[in-house]
Amino acid sequence: MKDFNYWKKLHETEHLEEFSKDSVGLLWLKVKSIVRKELITEFAKDYDIELAETSLSKQFVELFNLLSSNSIDESHQKLNDYIRKTNLSQLQNLDTQQLVSELYKLRNFDWGGDYQNALDKYLVSRYVKVLKSYDTLMSKFETEINVAVQGYVLNSWYNHWSSILIEHIFKSHNAVLPTVGQIKSVDFFINDIPFDLKVTYLPAEYIKERRAEKKLPVELTFLKAKAREAKIYFDKDAKPNEIYYEITEKMKDKGDEFCLAVLDTIKSEKLEILNEVQENPKILSKWLYENQGDMRFGSENRLFLVLVDTNDFSNSWKLKRDLALLEPTIFDYLNNFQYDSSNADELLIQYNFPKTSQTEYQSLADIIFVVKT
Repeated sequence: MKDFNYWKKLHETEHLEEFSKDSVGLLWLKVKSIVRKELITEFAKDYDIELAETSLSKQFVELFNLLSSNSIDESHQKLNDYIRKTNLSQLQNLDTQQLVSELYKLRNFDWGGDYQNALDKYLVSRYVKVLKSYDTLMSKFETEINVAVQGYVLNSWYNHWSSILIEHIFKSHNAVLPTVGQIKSVDFFINDIPFDLKVTYLPAEYIKERRAEKKLPVELTFLKAKAREAKIYFDKDAKPNEIYYEITEKMKDKGDEFCLAVLDTIKSEKLEILNEVQENPKILSKWLYENQGDMRFGSENRLFLVLVDTNDFSNSWKLKRDLALLEPTIFDYLNNFQYDSSNADELLIQYNFPKTSQTEYQSLADIIFVVKT
C-alpha cells in the first residue's frame, strides 16, 4: 500500500521518478516542503486545520494523512497556493542587485589546492601527517595553508550565493513551484515534476574523454608541442593548469598567425564537443550521473544548468552572476517546458553506477545550456 511510509522510504533512497507519476506522492513531497514549525502552523491556520500532534515528525504524518484522505486535487491546490504565497514573501526579501554586486567583487576563482572540496582531508594528508617539524609546519601557513583556506572559503561563498541567485530566477517563474522549506534532493517542481538543480560547466574530464574518442591529442600535450614550435618558453615544472595558462597567454600576446591558429584550433574542437551535447543533451546528462563523486552520489531527478563561455572556457564561472544572460535563457526554457505521457522518454535517463549495490538507475533529467559567445 502506498501510505506515508511508502513515500518516505522512496524519498530516503532517492528514488524520485515515481513521485512524478503519482499525485499522492507529489502531495507527500509538497507537505514535506512545509514541515517547518512556522510554516506548518501558518498553513494549518490558513485552512482551519487543527493538528492533534505537537512534534514536527508526527505533524508531517498527520497532515499528509488528512490531505490525502480528502480531494487530492483540492489538497494540491491548497498547498500550491500557500507555497506560492510564502515563496513570494521570500523572493521579496532578497536584494538581487546587491547580491550580484557582491558576487562581482570576486575576481579570481581559485580553490588554492587540489583537495576537490575536501579541505580537511587535504590539510591532514598534505601537512598534518607528513610534516614532523613544528617550525616547518608554521612556515607553511603564510605560503600555502592560508592560501588554500582562503581560496576554499571564497569559492564556497561564491558558489553558495550565486546558487541562491540562480534559484531565485527559477522560483520567480510561474511554471515553478518552489520548496519553501529545504527538501533533500528537491529544489523545486516544474509542472509537478520534482527536480534537484545542479549548476555546472562543460566538464574538463568529459572534454578530455571526447578528445580521446576523436583521436585528438591531450590538450596540454598539443599546446606544449605547439609552444615549442613557436619557440615559446614555459615553466615545465609548474602545475598543469599554470602551464596551460602561461602558454595560452603568451600565444595571445605574441598574436602571430601560427599562435592564433593554434588557439583557434583548440577553441573549435571544444565548440564541436559543445555542439554535440547541445544537440543530444542525454549524452551529457548520462555522463554527469555516472561520473558523480562516490560520497555525493544521488539518483534524484536533476535539471542541469551548464554554463559555457566560449571565448574562454575557464571563465565560465563568471556566468553564475550574469543576470542579463541567465534570466532570459532560463525563462525561455521554462516557458517551453512540456512533460506528459506523450514525451516522457525525452527526459528519462538510464545509467550505471557500479560503485553502489544497485548498479542500474533511471531518473528524469534535462539540461539548460547558458552559452556566452
